[in-house]
Amino acid sequence: MAEYFKISKWSPPRILVTGFALIILLGGFLLTLPFASRDGTYTPFIDAVFTATSATCVTGLVTVDTGSHWSVAGQIIIVALIQVGGLGFMTMATLFAIVLRKRISLKERLILQEAMNQSSMEGIVRLIRKVIFYSLAIELVGATLFALRWSFDMPVGQAIYFGIWHGISMFNNAGFDLFGQFGTQYVSLTGYVNDPIVNLTAMMLIILGGIGFIVMSDVIEYKQRKRLSLHSKVVLSMTGALLAVGAIVIFIFEFTNLKTLGALSWDGKIWAAMFQSVAPRTAGPNTVDLVALRQATQFFIVLLMFIGASPGSTGGGIKTTTFTTLIAAVIAMIRGKEDIVLFNMRLARERVLKALTITVLSLALVLAVTMVLSTTEDQAFLKILFETTSAFGTVGLSLGVTPELTLIGKILISLTMFAGRLGPLTLAYAVGPRAEKELYRYPEGKITIG
Repeated sequence: MAEYFKISKWSPPRILVTGFALIILLGGFLLTLPFASRDGTYTPFIDAVFTATSATCVTGLVTVDTGSHWSVAGQIIIVALIQVGGLGFMTMATLFAIVLRKRISLKERLILQEAMNQSSMEGIVRLIRKVIFYSLAIELVGATLFALRWSFDMPVGQAIYFGIWHGISMFNNAGFDLFGQFGTQYVSLTGYVNDPIVNLTAMMLIILGGIGFIVMSDVIEYKQRKRLSLHSKVVLSMTGALLAVGAIVIFIFEFTNLKTLGALSWDGKIWAAMFQSVAPRTAGPNTVDLVALRQATQFFIVLLMFIGASPGSTGGGIKTTTFTTLIAAVIAMIRGKEDIVLFNMRLARERVLKALTITVLSLALVLAVTMVLSTTEDQAFLKILFETTSAFGTVGLSLGVTPELTLIGKILISLTMFAGRLGPLTLAYAVGPRAEKELYRYPEGKITIG
């Protein structure tokens, strides 16, 4: 028991969990203070911590409207939490270490390996350098495009501020926005449903933030290496398939719905369907009223949110690689194949078991929280399932349930966002005892399956 409190003995997962928790508590404390709110009053601690959790876990679910409730200081705290949470606090710490020319220790490399979901420490510091460079470069491009577009709608200074703020929020797959300060709360990007510049810029940032830094590095270095890793092939192919299928399904389901796509022009229908397919990649903004979507569409978005983004990215969910592995395992079983093969490469047995473990733990978490919230909240079941999955996938899409949550509901959704950002398996490793190698194996037994 004494070893549990010795930081030097802590495992990388435990350090990651503790680090994120401390950042959330610090951010929550700052957001409670009067200078952080627009009216100069104290914000209830639960709402401040909920917002800090949502920002650090790059989710976007909020109990108070970001644009109308928080002052500029509060908004800056939130976007700082988004940046730290999206890249990871160890990545930010490594940035300072690199700037100060400080040596990265073996322990720190192990933590970075866990944070980036890598299988080895080889080249981990080099990867972190690329993560920082790619992130800042992409955010700068996105901020510039946003600022140029919004300079036609607001003063130049405000357009630049909005551009930088939303560039960081979108790339880190956080669903936060500031447009509620113009009168209508929780409005997100619904005012730009037909705008190609806003749609394309936001989708570009969300997709790049969601595919992961390993894939970005692979694609950028493709000319030199002349090949892509199996990981990158799986991520790119599954991401493309999910985006295409998502857009087609949403387009078909909502084509005649006059409250969503039905009232839009053909261009608007296409933009809206595409954006609503991209947003569940754990991003959070929306360009149509989600409450007005048909229930079939809402449930389909729940499935997309549960799958989420890709490993080593700013997003959550069970991840595209996990989903691909499960699909490949099912196909192999149906075909009577012993090996699970992707792009002519066989997957190791432990990869499949890990994918199955992550999916089962994630599904159990979502269902358990949904069941509890169904008793504490006076809301329809699908709305609660939608909100819970959005929290787990660190998406931020909402059907309006979050602002009306009870105290228990706010605590449960906060914990779900935290678990979704770090991953249920990482949390299990963090709180569980240190694994010990087994010295023996039990005899094999057989049970009937199916």
